[in-house]
Amino acid sequence: MKISKVMTRGAKLTNPDDTLQHAAKLMRDCDCGVLPVAEGDRLVGMITDRDIAVRCIAEGKGPHAKVRDAMTQEVKYCFEDEDLAHVCENMSEIQVRRLPVMDRSKRLVGIVSLSDLAHRSPITARALHGIAQPSQQHNQSFTAA
Repeated sequence: MKISKVMTRGAKLTNPDDTLQHAAKLMRDCDCGVLPVAEGDRLVGMITDRDIAVRCIAEGKGPHAKVRDAMTQEVKYCFEDEDLAHVCENMSEIQVRRLPVMDRSKRLVGIVSLSDLAHRSPITARALHGIAQPSQQHNQSFTAA
């Protein structure tokens, strides 16, 4: 099965110069926790609700800070014609819960999430297991002083 069969189409976009408040309102309105960040027709980043909280609010930046202050610039993505099993394995290896989906012209056509995959494929259990493994990249542990 191809990713195009399970992905969510019509992803809302935000711009790096938009405010965090604008991005948060878009997330609220589309009931999502992630937005692709685009300049023109080029994908330049991703921003999550967690990015807003951890990278900006926790640092004392307010709702008028820019999306570029919180977004992740390194964008991992997949292509709409890729096989579902391959994308699941990739998501597990890079430990992400969502990926932008591009056409072969590298234009955004949707987003695929673990939720999208869970409704369609038993392969998702393996991806979820790999994504849920602890890593240094997303370590949430701390040492008490």
